[in-house]
Amino acid sequence: MYFFQQIVQILLVSIVIYFVSGRLIGSNVNLIKRIFSVVISVSFTTFIFWYTYLRGTNNSFDTVNSVVSVATLLWIGSMLLITMLIYLFFELFDPITNEQTVGKKSLIMRMIGYWRHQKRLRNVLKIAVTNGITRTMKYARNRDSDRELAIALRDTLEQCGGIFIKFGQVLSTRKELFSPIFIEELEKLQQNVTPLTEKQVNDILQQNLPGEVNEVFSYFKMTPIAAASIGQVHKAILRKTNEQVVVKLLRPEVKEIMREDLSILIEFAKWVTSKSQWAENLGFRDLAEGFAASLREEIDFNIEARNMIQISNVMKRSDLKVNIPKVYEQYSNENLLVMSFAKGVSVASKQQLDHINCSAIAETLFFSYLEQALVSGIFHADPHPGNIYVDVDTGEITLLDFGAVCRLSSSQQEGLKLFFIGIQQSDASILFDGISLLVKNKADVDRNELEQAISQILLKISYVGRVQADELVYSIFTVIRDFGLQFYPSVSVALRVIVTLDGTLRIIDSSFNIFEESKLFSNRYLKLAFKKPFKEPLATKDRLEEELSLIIPNLRKIPRRVDQLFKRVEDGKVILHHDIFSDKNNAKFITQLFSKFILLLVGITFGIISVALLAISQFINTAYAIYLNAAAYLGLFLCAVLLVRLSIQAIRDIKKME
Repeated sequence: MYFFQQIVQILLVSIVIYFVSGRLIGSNVNLIKRIFSVVISVSFTTFIFWYTYLRGTNNSFDTVNSVVSVATLLWIGSMLLITMLIYLFFELFDPITNEQTVGKKSLIMRMIGYWRHQKRLRNVLKIAVTNGITRTMKYARNRDSDRELAIALRDTLEQCGGIFIKFGQVLSTRKELFSPIFIEELEKLQQNVTPLTEKQVNDILQQNLPGEVNEVFSYFKMTPIAAASIGQVHKAILRKTNEQVVVKLLRPEVKEIMREDLSILIEFAKWVTSKSQWAENLGFRDLAEGFAASLREEIDFNIEARNMIQISNVMKRSDLKVNIPKVYEQYSNENLLVMSFAKGVSVASKQQLDHINCSAIAETLFFSYLEQALVSGIFHADPHPGNIYVDVDTGEITLLDFGAVCRLSSSQQEGLKLFFIGIQQSDASILFDGISLLVKNKADVDRNELEQAISQILLKISYVGRVQADELVYSIFTVIRDFGLQFYPSVSVALRVIVTLDGTLRIIDSSFNIFEESKLFSNRYLKLAFKKPFKEPLATKDRLEEELSLIIPNLRKIPRRVDQLFKRVEDGKVILHHDIFSDKNNAKFITQLFSKFILLLVGITFGIISVALLAISQFINTAYAIYLNAAAYLGLFLCAVLLVRLSIQAIRDIKKME
């Protein structure tokens, strides 16, 4: 009974320590780490307290009767401080994780996952070092060293396998970023994809369809018509409507592989960037993070279905013959996508398109992309030949695979228009105006210097029959990096689409010139825009009424606002004021920084005063020395609490910045 009472008292103290330490540590405290810290601290300090003070005596853990005991207070204070220090240790060594990928796992499973993560990361870095990544990156400045680095990068990605190979395949399409040497090496990456077994296919269908397989489909071909690393595609016929469809299945292991390897890939990219200025200038880490973000979208077929519906609605308003497969939403979800069957052949099958007007096909496809990008602001972002089908009977084009789309803001659309016009007219000033709408942090750039650099690029492509889009875009990317600028992510995707689309159009029609054709599109679009009010007078009338209904209320307020402004000027109340605190984020940052600095000063002051009191007490032989010692130890305790609290908060702030 006596032993049980002592255990209860220790538990009560532990609960108090749990809540008090939580308040001192701060908000957003991890529950598991708090409990673990309290358990370790209570166990350790209780054993020390018993061994040094209670062992061999008649004293007990009776905290109620001995609350005034100095030893008991020291025990409880030590318990609280050690709890916070242990929590600081856990916070320091806790890995930085993406909140979207953290699941609700037990502590043991998380520890196992962390061990596997570190083991895989060490293996990846070992492969990179063995292949000479760090050595070759230091000298990546000439053609020979570029070749050596490209081979080392390709070997590293290939030996790491899985997501790394797919990342390399994506990089091989970035002709606007990498030199032809890198593209040539990365294009050698091949991923052997084993088709899903018949049992796996049936399991996926049964788990995701709203009914039995034979109730939804009257026919389902088990042999896939296409298989890739993300999923595979099967032909089928719907039982209710007898329509031909294709069914896209997500591979069951894809999400698990992503959880394991995407974070490793990003950490690998960070490591490469930290070792090389070349990789930092290239934005290698941003490339990895962009790849991870797009891949997370690709494995959610709900997103692909939404993309298809959006672009389909855009193309319904167009006169161009470009088809987007219909999505059967009632049968589709994040793991399964059912869509209409696309008739025709890939534009890569050039021999089957001999009797079709290939020039007209290429023009329609290009105009469709310009219409999507420059008018609607949302467009298909993967126009390689395998995703472009043509019906040999009707000449209708069908776009496939909408796992990746690009969205441009109105200013970015305007910038892209000026980009095409500037290149077509060889006007560096217009091209600069376009680029200035497409890049970040442009305020500190000297316009004349950048225009001179752009002029040099335009001179290289002047007086030639056809501009190579990949060479041109690569040169512009190089200049942008040299000036310390960076394209917005969506703009980088759009420029990559231009390069990929140019390659596809060359397959269809070898003489097609996208910059000349963009001029024709501009003329055509301006004519249609001019004629639209006359062709659709009722729609124009409705639009004018909508605009006037928005403008008139504001026009009526103008005289009153002008009068109020003059009165304020006369009264001397108009003051122009702008400083660092005018921005809420800046003000918040400065305030938090100042408050932490004050806490740091307070903690250090407590420490200095406490040490001084301890020193003074050594020279006092009266009873007052006891009070000085007590005050000094209390001050040191408060100093330690404040410094631990600030350390934990600093670690959290660093993690948020990563």
